[in-house]
This record gives sequence, C-alpha cells and structure tokens, in this order.
Amino acid sequence: MSIITHNITKVYGTQVVLDKVNINIGKGEVVGLLGPNGAGKSTLMKILTGYIPPTSGTASIYGHDVMMDTEEVKKIVGYLPEHNPLYLDMYIKEYLEFIAGIHKLGKASRSRIREIIEITGIGPEQNKKIGTLSKGYRQRVGLAQALIHNPEVLILDEPTSGLDPNQLIEIRELIKGIGQQKTVILSTHIMQEVEAVCSRAIIINHGIIVADGATAELSVIQSHDIVTVEFETPATEQMLLSIAGVIKATKYNALTWKLQSRPGEDIRPGINKFAVENKLTLLSLHREEHSLEQVFQELTGKK
Repeated sequence: MSIITHNITKVYGTQVVLDKVNINIGKGEVVGLLGPNGAGKSTLMKILTGYIPPTSGTASIYGHDVMMDTEEVKKIVGYLPEHNPLYLDMYIKEYLEFIAGIHKLGKASRSRIREIIEITGIGPEQNKKIGTLSKGYRQRVGLAQALIHNPEVLILDEPTSGLDPNQLIEIRELIKGIGQQKTVILSTHIMQEVEAVCSRAIIINHGIIVADGATAELSVIQSHDIVTVEFETPATEQMLLSIAGVIKATKYNALTWKLQSRPGEDIRPGINKFAVENKLTLLSLHREEHSLEQVFQELTGKK
C-alpha cells in the first residue's frame, strides 16, 4: 500500500474534526475524497502531507511515517492546496525554477521544467507573469509545482474550484492523465468530479468515513432503487406496498407512482407479477439511473 492511516484523529478544543480514520490506498489508485464542507477532507490531507500533526493515530506514505519522516514524505508527495499559493509577480518559468531549487533538483532542473511545462500544457503562457494568467492556467501552474519533483503520490485539494466549464474539463483530463502513473487523492464535494476522474471514492462526514469503494459499486450498493411505474387504471399505496421489496410508494399523479426499494434490490420482476395478478395494464416502467450524488446525499444527510 502506498498510503496507510491508522485511527487518525484530530481534535481542536472540543471539536473532533477527524475520528479514527482508517484508509488504505494502493499504488496507482486515483481516489476521490468526498464530503460536505467541514467534513474533515482538508484536515486529513494536511496530516498526510505532514503539514499538521494528528492528535492521535498514525499515517504513512510508502512506509514513511508522515510525522517522523517528514522530509522523506515531502520527497515523494506533491501537494496542491485548496487555495493555490502562487507568487503572482513571478514569471512561470522563474517560479518553477524557484520550486525546483527548493526540491534540490540541481542540473536536472532545466530539463524537468521543460518536461513539466509540456505535461501541464502551460507552454503557450510560459513567458507570462503568473498574476496575468486565467484561473485555469493558475491551476495548471499549481499542478506543475506539485509535479516538478516527480512525486509518487499527488494530493489535490479542490483542484477545480472556481473554474469555468471548459477549464474544468481541461483540468480533469490533465488529472486523469497524471493518474495513469501516480497515486492520486482528489478532494472535492462535486460528485461529477469523482465520477469523471476517479475509480474509487471515500466519503467522509463529520470526520468519519461513511463509505469506501469503487464509484460504480457505491452507486449500486448504497443507493436506494427508484422505479417509476404507470398503470392504465389507478392503484392504491397499500396495494403497491405489498410488492416484494417495495419499502415506499409515492404518488406522482392519478396513475403514476414512484416505488422505492432497499439498496441493490431489483423490484421490476415483482411489479410485473403484481400487475398480472391484479389484472392491471402496465403502461410504463422506468428504473432511475443511480448516481454517486444520490449516495452522497443519503450518507451525509443532505436531502
């Protein structure tokens, strides 16, 4: 495993921000860290980078304890904070030279800067001051500084916040490309972000992990199944609740109902059987597609 945490807890005064968080992330995984604002995502990322200590528990990256071997961790981790800290009066290449110097790249700096400019697509703007760049290009420069030392692990905190739709797509594609070679943790509260970029999602709420799994599996396992059904003649709620697996029936209009099942249970065969037994003509039956957003709303209580 490239990233392991054991009972990571962070307390500020009487507020428990993280409560015994345990995660295991393998080499090459692209993991979305999801949660509402204030869930503890940024705090966890800061602990993983050695920026702040946990109150209790341990975390290691490629076998290096983040608090005991902080310097080694910095060599193998690239970090883009939520508020991208850039020197706006510096030119792009000047800034990257500065960052390369911090990482002590030495003679390899010049070739690595050329390489990272190409990887992040900032070539057209490379001779400009950072302060003159668009938000999208500033994010690219932030990614460039996080990647300059060729880290094994990339930690990105809200990397697409504030971007327009075109910039959003560009940064997503860039992260997907990077994720083919590195372990990536991507923090966000935008469900589409994780579905577009990540193969795995960890959902955190009030400092506790409430779900962890492949994005497709979470949608199927966690989210309630909703089927919209229309009959030729009216049915009653009591009748519909008798269908095997149906836990809730909501009337949409005189002939149409939304039926909810337990997570992962397909109630469509039962609906067809019900219609035949009660001599009801079934005009339409539609199963709603699951989404990670539904899972997020259910698990974090955001209805």
